Amino acid sequence: MFLRNLVRAFPFSMLTMACSQVAGQDYPSRPIRVVTSATASAADFVARIMAQGLAAELGQQVIVDNRSSSLVPGQNVAQAQPDGHTLLVHGPTFWIGALMRSTPYDTERDFAPITLATSSPNILVVHPSVAVRTVKDLIALAKSKPGEFNYGSAGSGSSSHLAGELFNAMAGVKIVRVPYANNALRMADILSGQVQVMFPSPAPMMPHIRSGRLRALAVTSPQPSVLVPDLPTVAASGLPGYESVSMFGMFAPARTPAAVLSLLNRLSVQVLNRPEVREKFFNAGAEVIASSPAQFAATVKAERERLGKVIRDAGIREE
Repeated sequence: MFLRNLVRAFPFSMLTMACSQVAGQDYPSRPIRVVTSATASAADFVARIMAQGLAAELGQQVIVDNRSSSLVPGQNVAQAQPDGHTLLVHGPTFWIGALMRSTPYDTERDFAPITLATSSPNILVVHPSVAVRTVKDLIALAKSKPGEFNYGSAGSGSSSHLAGELFNAMAGVKIVRVPYANNALRMADILSGQVQVMFPSPAPMMPHIRSGRLRALAVTSPQPSVLVPDLPTVAASGLPGYESVSMFGMFAPARTPAAVLSLLNRLSVQVLNRPEVREKFFNAGAEVIASSPAQFAATVKAERERLGKVIRDAGIREE
């Protein structure tokens, strides 16, 4: 009866703060810093939504700290005090990128996973000048003309890069990569036919697909995606076992107290599952995952093992 009256008497946010003090020994005692990649990046988008939600739940300021270097965010968090006041939000360029370069940290040893926040598929698109309608058609044409087609990608280790190299490896074809530092130029070149193939995120491509300026063949996720429900998967369209997605999640430094990690996971999952938050991510081309720490750790390990062979065989190094 006392507990029921207490719940009625206090707002939920105050109860959350009280529970956090018990579970995390007065955590948080100062503003929390969420380190991520450059402003306006996909990781920054995820970090800001999560930071805003956590700030409201914890009753403490949560600051997003943007770093443009691919190494600095991880190094910064790995060296921070493991007390839950410094966190990392990042994607595959953090845990997969470490396979392409030497790093001052170990992605498994030096970090504690909190939650896998979101997952975004790529879509396989071609310029209409390429006379194919299906994945099987593209594989057959590329095999008949090795090295004659190009695919545009972002930087080394990006989802659009690894999607292309995985496609080459599994299909036994040679579609030549053309890297771009500028996404606007990459978009212009696929629209003009300077490159014929691309594995982009769905959201910015849909207007061009609807207008007929580009042709979508398939989605790269292992299952059909609610983001592009009319597209089959690459795996079901001629390349069984193919899977390439871009994921973003939150980490803390290793040795962060278990009570703090548990609290951060619970509140992060709560924030991510809010209808308005799910809608924001959906509109940006991402699906909410909101996993447990164990599920996140298992996913990262599986991705490193699965894509590590592709990276080694293709000789991919950071540019």
